[in-house]
Amino acid sequence: MTWMLLCTLAVVLALALAASWHRHTELVRQAAVVQERRQASSRELSAAPLQVPVIDLSRCLGCGTCVKSCPEDGVLQLVHGQAAVVNAASCVGHAHCVAECPVGAVTLSRGDLSQRDDVPVLDEALQAVGMPGVFLAGEITARALIRTAIVQGSAVAEQVLSRCAVTTAGGDDEVLDAVVVGAGPGGIACALGLTAGGANFVLIDQEPIVGGTVAKYPRRKLVLTQPVDLPLHGRMREREYAKEELVELWQGIADRHALPFVGGVTFEHIEREDDDVLVVHTSAGVYRARSVVLAIGRRGMPRRLGVAGEDLPNVAYSLIDAAAYAGRRALVVGGGDSAVEAALALAEQPGTEVTIAYRQDAFVRLRSKNKQRITAQIAAGRVRACMSTQVAAIHADRVELRVAGAKQELPVDDVFVMIGGEPPFGPLQRSGISFDHSHQDEAALAAANAPVAAPQSRGAELLPALVWGLAMTVAALAFLVWHHDYYGLSAAERAMDPKHALLSADRGLGLWFGIASAGAILVNLAYLARRQMWLGLRLGALPTWLNVHVATGVLALLLAMQHGAMAPRQTPGGFAFWGLLVLLVTGAIGRWFYAWLPRAANGRELELDKVRAELDALHRAEGSSEFTRHAAASIDALVERRQWRSTWVGRVFALVGLQLDLWWTLRKLRRAAAAAAVDAGEFAAFAAQARSAHGAAIAVAHLEDLRALLGSWRWLHRWLAILVVLLVVIHVVVATLHGAFSGGGL
Repeated sequence: MTWMLLCTLAVVLALALAASWHRHTELVRQAAVVQERRQASSRELSAAPLQVPVIDLSRCLGCGTCVKSCPEDGVLQLVHGQAAVVNAASCVGHAHCVAECPVGAVTLSRGDLSQRDDVPVLDEALQAVGMPGVFLAGEITARALIRTAIVQGSAVAEQVLSRCAVTTAGGDDEVLDAVVVGAGPGGIACALGLTAGGANFVLIDQEPIVGGTVAKYPRRKLVLTQPVDLPLHGRMREREYAKEELVELWQGIADRHALPFVGGVTFEHIEREDDDVLVVHTSAGVYRARSVVLAIGRRGMPRRLGVAGEDLPNVAYSLIDAAAYAGRRALVVGGGDSAVEAALALAEQPGTEVTIAYRQDAFVRLRSKNKQRITAQIAAGRVRACMSTQVAAIHADRVELRVAGAKQELPVDDVFVMIGGEPPFGPLQRSGISFDHSHQDEAALAAANAPVAAPQSRGAELLPALVWGLAMTVAALAFLVWHHDYYGLSAAERAMDPKHALLSADRGLGLWFGIASAGAILVNLAYLARRQMWLGLRLGALPTWLNVHVATGVLALLLAMQHGAMAPRQTPGGFAFWGLLVLLVTGAIGRWFYAWLPRAANGRELELDKVRAELDALHRAEGSSEFTRHAAASIDALVERRQWRSTWVGRVFALVGLQLDLWWTLRKLRRAAAAAAVDAGEFAAFAAQARSAHGAAIAVAHLEDLRALLGSWRWLHRWLAILVVLLVVIHVVVATLHGAFSGGGL
């Protein structure tokens, strides 16, 4: 007995220690995420994000699937058991989070276009507002993904073909159905769609080969895409292509389908004739067409630094072959994907010294893979990073940098200026395409630039599963009523009943009920593999899997009930049945907990963000006093201490009104205000902010405690599932040893 007590005590203490450590690491992770979100929101961006994930906290389950599925690291994280947007600027519109959310709690919203003057005004058909017959597709619409460009190009082709059906009758044979400008992914997809529809068109590009912007990428650059369908070709199944592979694929498709491609032609502008025919002016002459598709890029001419020396021979604005710069000293100016990829390619060359200079203090718009790679190279010393740095002047053998107001010189052989390009908006504006969203009404604004063929997977409520669960329960009840004469007998009387051979657990239909129940359990657990995306499993939409998870949970219980002939015994099979019942109950209660509780914590977190923003504004305000900076720092430290570093006992004391830390902070601030001769009104404002921040921090901490307590519900649910599986395995083994599968049962 003493040994049993000692072992039990050791196990309990070990579990308690593990739970405490897990809780500590979770709080540290959450604190880091909240801090990262604050830093991301405080950075000055050149333009508002074009895509912004929106989380519906009233529906979010906290499963974390959206975080796992997002290819861009750091956009989404879990905070207080629910998804939260940490860095919206890194979102590039993959929409995996929308497709993967099992309850439709994630949407991808357009950013505030009123702050952008670089996004054309389009309607829901990707047609330029006020310019009938002029369509835009691909990168020029501010959508950077290859997959999106292909989807848009295919959709525009359908719009052009529908216009052809209306305008061709009685038309001029010399007028083309369409002119497609740009032979990148959007232009090629559009051209293939038009070819499939039998349209008379021409595809032009300023480059001599197809490929668009992709053809200008550095050698062997990996191009990320997603499985997508090309007209006349079928599915592009690979998730990664090298630049050369993708251009070769597109060139082969263009040759195979004899696309009417004309290279080396520069687009100039569009004019409209009186008969609504569009005249496309190019460097090779004019084309007359009923529709024009502009599938051009956004880079245009490289953006310049505006400093002395940038016209020197050692200054370049692109990198095609990094191997040509082996053994040299190179400076890359910029912090976007192009600049980072250039720095990484140069760093791979033997003997090359690479420095990257960026005007901000962190890389804020990088793809996740690029961010991981550049961070690793900087840590390994292969790339030197000069953050918060601007180029002051360029010389033949050195560069003058301005860092924190001071000038430094860096010896270099080559300089790569990769700070983006000047978009080709001039020709578009001369063609009548507007970039002013202020005159667009709300309905048009909601439809403008909407993602074409976005993942259709948001009908994700549990209603279908509940309907199926009720239907199966009614069917099981009907079956029991049908055979009530058997199920109403005692165990001894059943053995003599003629239906015993059919309905008993070890033979006939009763045995099949057990086999079907075990199969339903396996299908039920497959939901976990799909949600965690083990081994890259992505078969089917996760909302469907969630419905199947709920429905098979109910089905497994009903089948096990009938397998046990409505009388489970004190056996592994009987224990498995009761475990299934508890699993069903804990799953239903846990679903309710995780749909309601955590949103309050995140709501309080938003309240804290507002208080912090006010404090930061006071801290950064011009002419702010020393007391202002001291007070802001003191209140911020108070929130940090109360929210993340307080003990559970301390939070209980704070809940009952023993708020000693707030009293102590206000006391010190009062003394500092008196010493600085701060007037009573200013001190009262800071005191009010301190009380508000302190109260919100306590609320967040207490709600987080409650969420952590109820988190054990999910833990219990998972371990019960494992226990049920073990009991089912034992039950099957015991049944096999007793001849259930060989004695006529089947």
